[in-house]
Amino acid sequence: MPRDRYRELYDNFRWLVPERFNIAEVCGRRWAAETSRLALYTEDESGRAARFTYAALVRDANRLSNALAALGVGRGERVAIVLPQRAETAIAHLAILQMGAVSMPLSCLFGPEALAYRLNDSSAKAAICDASSAAALHALRESCPLLRHIVCVDGPAEGAHDWHALLAAASDRFALVDTRSDEAAILIYTSGTTGPPKGALIPHCALIGNLTGFVASQNWFPRPGDVFWSPADWAWTGGLMDALLPTLYFGFPIVGIRGRFSPERALQIVRRYRVTNTFLFPTALKMMMRAPEWQSPGRLALRAVMSAGESVGTAVFEWTQATLGATVNEMFGQTEMNYVVGNSHQKWPAKPGAMGRAYPGHRVAVIDDAGQVLPPGEVGEVAVHRRDIHGHPDPVFFLGYLNNDEATRRKYTGDPSNSWCRTGDLAVQDDAGYLWYRGRADDMFKSAGYRIGPGEIENCLLGHPAVANAAVVPKPDAERGAVVKAFVVLAPGHRGDAALIEALQQHVRGKLAPYEYPKEIEFIDALPMTTTGKVQRRVLRELEASRATSPA
Repeated sequence: MPRDRYRELYDNFRWLVPERFNIAEVCGRRWAAETSRLALYTEDESGRAARFTYAALVRDANRLSNALAALGVGRGERVAIVLPQRAETAIAHLAILQMGAVSMPLSCLFGPEALAYRLNDSSAKAAICDASSAAALHALRESCPLLRHIVCVDGPAEGAHDWHALLAAASDRFALVDTRSDEAAILIYTSGTTGPPKGALIPHCALIGNLTGFVASQNWFPRPGDVFWSPADWAWTGGLMDALLPTLYFGFPIVGIRGRFSPERALQIVRRYRVTNTFLFPTALKMMMRAPEWQSPGRLALRAVMSAGESVGTAVFEWTQATLGATVNEMFGQTEMNYVVGNSHQKWPAKPGAMGRAYPGHRVAVIDDAGQVLPPGEVGEVAVHRRDIHGHPDPVFFLGYLNNDEATRRKYTGDPSNSWCRTGDLAVQDDAGYLWYRGRADDMFKSAGYRIGPGEIENCLLGHPAVANAAVVPKPDAERGAVVKAFVVLAPGHRGDAALIEALQQHVRGKLAPYEYPKEIEFIDALPMTTTGKVQRRVLRELEASRATSPA
């Protein structure tokens, strides 16, 4: 067990945020003089591999900046990036950010309506894509009149500029735009539970705000020889701000892989590139835990595993320790204020199932509806204060929601410059400062007067060898208001029958409160998931609500 150095690290930390700061400068340009310094390994769906130095990325970023400027893209204007994990994604971000423009990552999985909404809401002037998205973007030109240019990285495409031709005609020298640290850099759309997605404007300095959590959760990254990999899509906060940009900030290599995640391929990647540090969603860890190839993976280079998005739970936590030789450092954050809570096993003990403690530089509490800080042991909403414990501004915060000042105001309790920012996530804080997740505020429900959060029940179910994944939601009930229902994905080799239902119910009964065991269990092939690997309990709640109102 490591010595608990938390109090010392947390109390002595001070932010150093320069007035002028640009992500492209610190994540690319400052490393380019070391011409052999490796930045990126890439591998496509067929297994074709390549490697790129920082110098190569910056040369192409300079060419792209000049090309985009020639197309009329100016400071503060938004440029969409609809690309998977590949070199051009990193190049595009560096190019856009060093221009003082705003990069807007969009998932390649978005359909036409999702793309059109974000392109129009952001007034995006240009979009950079691959061949798989070029036709869809071209088809949106009429409904997205402000989108003037499409650039395809895979060569000529209808209605699109050829990336290679543009770069070949452009200079590889570009003068960095001198941006303020609080200037808008990235626009990421969040998928809320109600209403249309909101565009969160992230400033350049938010990367600084992420670094304490990144370093701590990755067991004091970097160390000589470190290589980072995560399957998290670089179009989302988890992939961009928790993997790609912080790794590049420290001048170390990251692995970019195209194609769907599978436990088998994950093991190949970890071995082939001697991955030392990773970010894996709980869903990925659960898949690995049940996969035959991960039961005896042999000696790996892994020294740090961070996980976020959902609670890992005791079963996965213990499996990772025993099989991978690494303790999972759970982390919590949001697009609006990312990497604010978590563990750092080598500096303070990681408790199975705990979200962790506030990372140095972040003042975090559990508050009630009125914005008052709750004592340990009481369930409330996790909130982050705009100022740290020393009274200094925390640089991690977003600037606000684009075109939605009212939603920005609702995010805060009190004066936005000196207030709590609400997360919408519920937790309990213990006497040692660890937060224990209780679910989204809108995931909580009451059954026979008891307040129930799904996370603890789901983690308990995952401790049974027959369960690969689980989601718990309320099923409407006339007598009790709702009963606990579990949707369960079976592990290979198990049969979902009445005997297993009884066994799972008894399993939960023996570990949790009597009112928490699932009165009903339904076996399904897969849970509805977001593109960032979170279970969509809302979809299952709506399914149960519709069943309750439908004639028998």
